[in-house]
Amino acid sequence: PSGWLPGSRGAARNPACANGAPGAALLRAAIGPAVSESRRACRGRGDPCGEDYECLPTNASLYTHMTAGAVAGILEHTVMYPVDSVKTRMQSLQPDPKAQYRSVFEALRKIIRTEGLWRPLRGINVTVFGAGPAHALYFACYEKMKRTLSDIIQPGGNSHLANGMAGSMATLLHDGVMNPAEVVKQRMQMYNSPHKTVMECIRTVHQTEGLGAFYRSYTTQLTMNIPFQAIHFITYEFMQEQINPQRQYNPRSHIISGAVAGAVAAAATTPLDVCKTLLNTQENLVLSSVNISGHLSGMANAFRTVYQLGGVTGYFKGVQARVIYQMPSTAIAWSVYEFFKYVLTKRQLKKGAPC
Repeated sequence: PSGWLPGSRGAARNPACANGAPGAALLRAAIGPAVSESRRACRGRGDPCGEDYECLPTNASLYTHMTAGAVAGILEHTVMYPVDSVKTRMQSLQPDPKAQYRSVFEALRKIIRTEGLWRPLRGINVTVFGAGPAHALYFACYEKMKRTLSDIIQPGGNSHLANGMAGSMATLLHDGVMNPAEVVKQRMQMYNSPHKTVMECIRTVHQTEGLGAFYRSYTTQLTMNIPFQAIHFITYEFMQEQINPQRQYNPRSHIISGAVAGAVAAAATTPLDVCKTLLNTQENLVLSSVNISGHLSGMANAFRTVYQLGGVTGYFKGVQARVIYQMPSTAIAWSVYEFFKYVLTKRQLKKGAPC
């Protein structure tokens, strides 16, 4: 029935809120008691009917969280991938004179004009391959741990501490899958990259640097992503409390909350991202200029090298590109995730499957 279409007006109001309406009785009979339970929980958070949207499901299956998370992750990383390519280059500590850019959009124009239309997309295939399973685990772990920890810390309420802890735990799984893809992706993105294809890059790195190269930046990645995701989830849940206290499916609120969360977390953790990029790319010019033979490893060494070559401002190279990338990326991720979680849960309820 049209009443279940997310975002539709009028008919999209919760039919069961109209007491005595024939449609309400039919809908309750068709979908079952799980919907009534979901609505009762939603009533406890505010207006049960809402102006335009139904309440988000209070729980969903592991399959739903993983499917919604995988789709959200792939879209998050692919839609904004050209900006991510620019960010990687702008974080280079000693860029080639031909790869120095004043702004994100000037960089995109220059890359396309001098290196070809598809150059900003090099490495996107390995990102898609890694983002799906990484975000499936990420969102499933977050939802499970958020509920578990909230019940312990603040029963019946929304604990920001629980949100931050759940986001940090989810990051361990996400980065375990995504780190090798990040290494390959960033080497493909660098100016004058010697790697022509993803498979050739993987083979070369494995042969010359060993399997450990794919996880050389893992601890740095965690050092960056744990605070990033803690800030991200706390900010997102805080914004939802402010602009969507009834926790309805409301695309506008998910987009705004996601964008704000992404911007705040990205700006706060840019210094760590610069160090991670250096460890992933192992820039030859940088290593030779500081008399490092072999490979740079470790967060402390990366921090010291960045300061040696760029001072305090070196830690914020590419911050503009990072924020411009993260704002729409997290907005896309949350709006897509909440949409699929909403739709898949309703579909399961209609079929009589447990949610």
